[in-house]
Amino acid sequence: MGRGPSIAARKGAEDAKRGKLFTKFIREITVAARAGGGDPKSNARLRLALDKAFDANMTKETAERAIKRGTGEGGADNFEEIRYEGYAPGGVAIIVDCMTDNPTRTVADVRHAFSKNGGNLGTSGAVAYMFSRVGQIFFETEGDTPVEEKILEAALEAGADDVISEDGWTEVLTSPEGFEAVKQALEAAGLTPVQADVTLRPGTMVEVPADARESVQKLVDMLEDLDDVQKVYSNGDLG
Repeated sequence: MGRGPSIAARKGAEDAKRGKLFTKFIREITVAARAGGGDPKSNARLRLALDKAFDANMTKETAERAIKRGTGEGGADNFEEIRYEGYAPGGVAIIVDCMTDNPTRTVADVRHAFSKNGGNLGTSGAVAYMFSRVGQIFFETEGDTPVEEKILEAALEAGADDVISEDGWTEVLTSPEGFEAVKQALEAAGLTPVQADVTLRPGTMVEVPADARESVQKLVDMLEDLDDVQKVYSNGDLG
């Protein structure tokens, strides 16, 4: 497997912006409940959404209201999921996952972000083949070899696909289906991740030319700031 950029760089790319975090979590909980029911025990997507929301200190009452909206108990929910794909400067592939009640507004906002920062919005499937859906669990290990070995042993025993340690971080990769079991096994071993999610991971990274880095970063930032955008994925290595 290609190592790509440092784990710290990938971790940074995965960090959610704090400002609009709860809005995004509420939408994800609502849509997850609508798609798979309101019981997190039988709805893995909802369970993951709740885990992330509670880690960010969302109250149980707020989460329950979002679940009820999704199941139709708390008013109508008309959010739909839309994915946009395109290219940033330097040939960097971008995937934008949105939840919106107004697709016309959302596509206009996403298109504007691309065009303003020298990118191009593409057609469905334009860049998706460059990414794979994986479970990704990060630990801050600071070069602590015994802890890294403990993570490696617990993760592989639970069925993880790969474990990579470098630059003070350890990254555990799983299949989407195996994510929950591996995460639970690691936590049962007394290991607390700093971040855990089922995400899109690029197969290879593109080293962004120095003269394009600012534009790529501005594009990603602008997309992430949009209310309707849940997640932005990129294969750009900004160094």
